[in-house]
Amino acid sequence: MSIHILPIQLVNQIAAGEVIDRPASIVKELVENCFDAQAKQIIIYIEQGGLRLIRISDDGVGIEKEDLPLALSRHATSKISSLEDLEHVTSMGFRGEALASMSSVAKLTLTSRIENTSHGWSVCSDGAEQFFDIQPAAHPKGTTVEVRDLFYNTPARRKFLKSEKTEFSHIEMAIKRMALSRFALGFSLFNQQKEVLKFPPAFNLAQQEHRVMSICGENFIDNALHLDFEISGFSLNGWISVPTFSRSQTDMQFFYVNGRLVKDKSMSHAIKQAYSDVLFQGRHPTFVLFLTLNPEEVDVNAHPAKLEVRFRETRAVHDFIVSCVKRTLANVRPAISNYNELLKSESEFKPTQDFSPRYQQQSLEILEPKIYQTLYSEPKEISIDNKEVFDTNPNRMILGYAITHLHGIYILSETATGMVLVDTHAAHERITYERLKQQYATGKIATQPLLLPMKITVTKSEAELAENSEHFFTELGFELNRIAPETLLLRAQPALLQDSNGEQLVRDVLADLLEHEESYRIQGEYNEVLAKIACYGSVRAHRILTQDEMNALLRELEQTERGGQCNHGRPTWISLSTSELDKFFLRGQ
Repeated sequence: MSIHILPIQLVNQIAAGEVIDRPASIVKELVENCFDAQAKQIIIYIEQGGLRLIRISDDGVGIEKEDLPLALSRHATSKISSLEDLEHVTSMGFRGEALASMSSVAKLTLTSRIENTSHGWSVCSDGAEQFFDIQPAAHPKGTTVEVRDLFYNTPARRKFLKSEKTEFSHIEMAIKRMALSRFALGFSLFNQQKEVLKFPPAFNLAQQEHRVMSICGENFIDNALHLDFEISGFSLNGWISVPTFSRSQTDMQFFYVNGRLVKDKSMSHAIKQAYSDVLFQGRHPTFVLFLTLNPEEVDVNAHPAKLEVRFRETRAVHDFIVSCVKRTLANVRPAISNYNELLKSESEFKPTQDFSPRYQQQSLEILEPKIYQTLYSEPKEISIDNKEVFDTNPNRMILGYAITHLHGIYILSETATGMVLVDTHAAHERITYERLKQQYATGKIATQPLLLPMKITVTKSEAELAENSEHFFTELGFELNRIAPETLLLRAQPALLQDSNGEQLVRDVLADLLEHEESYRIQGEYNEVLAKIACYGSVRAHRILTQDEMNALLRELEQTERGGQCNHGRPTWISLSTSELDKFFLRGQ
């Protein structure tokens, strides 16, 4: 067969196949062009799920008359002009393929007007990149792109599309995702000439949270923690859900890098790692997070549809995200949840019973000082003794004063703003677990020599990695050496994990190191063991606590990181305000 050059239109149709799989793809590309055009308001019109019409208008800078044909030509762009520009891209688009690809599979009209001109100009294209006929057109400042009859000339592509309702739902979700990335922009979405979405510009935190609530739901924002960190050139801000608010799917996870929505394995792993200690098994957190860093540190040219990115320092970014999310989750305590509301009424709060200050100065003796006596002995009942460990202001009793122990399971407590119910076992379990982790982290990891050293056959690259990471394995409590090009010898493993499969642990850690340049697997194994010890050693159901013990547990829980949920992700306490109680009993109505 002879070699020949493909026609321009066919080349563009092939390119379209990489980035345009449905109407929502066109909407995404065109709205991103609006971002780059410095638009302040974007209006999207859809008919028949985008198959009949997609029209997107903005009030951006516009395109000059002589540049209109170039805008419809392949590999023509105003975003970059050199490799240096490509290495620190700040715009959403830069390939110069979108409009040319669209015009090859649909009837496209581009109309634009720049500032200080009497009228705009319009041009149509069929993807052949020739015979452009530019005509004057009445148009406000900005640009409108109209895409009609999508896939009219490639009927086989239309067969892969779903119903109009389904295709519009994809468009609607695409707009919501992009609306989260640009709070300062206004968005309006029309379907069959009816406005279905309207997002006014959001400049302050309250307005931004209102937009997030409109997209992710009121339940999300009611259960969200706002975070804002900036360290060493990295910035992370946004909202993450409290551990007790989770989903069975990953459908409400929005991660943006320099304003670009991406799906990145390393970032997903970082979020999963940060939640590993507090989330119920099989559940997924929800979040809207924005990572900002120097454009030179991230490669956005890693995927035709620009859905993936590559980081120059993947490990540094990964660890930064883990640290920020963990620090935010660690502050999920009763004192954070209703502190402002408490301050308004605490000065007038007088408990219904005669509580003396001694109840406010009790604590729990969770573990004996020598942690290994507990770690390597049979689980035992951990007593709750009175121990004065800190002097607390009696007006700062966030979880209130214990009234009674209901059914030997729940502590009923009176607070300045209402009442609190605390799951005794779940609360004590979290307190014990956090104390165990703190004490274990301060000690040298004990190792357990194997009766018979274990040979592990691995690949050459894994063997080299293990050899180079020998110090890392030693810190984790392993004695691991390379004895042949593809053989490792395991002589000892952590004493705390003596019942675990040492060979499998080594293989799993090596797999993590190869993929993420870091491994938290052993720490996860440690935490699982410590969590079991905490569970076995915590107050069991139906053990009736004294009032001293109940108040001691409340005070300790107020000081405990991640105190809002137990080790299994269940809530440790709930609160009801007096206004909520009044509604239950129709008081004041």
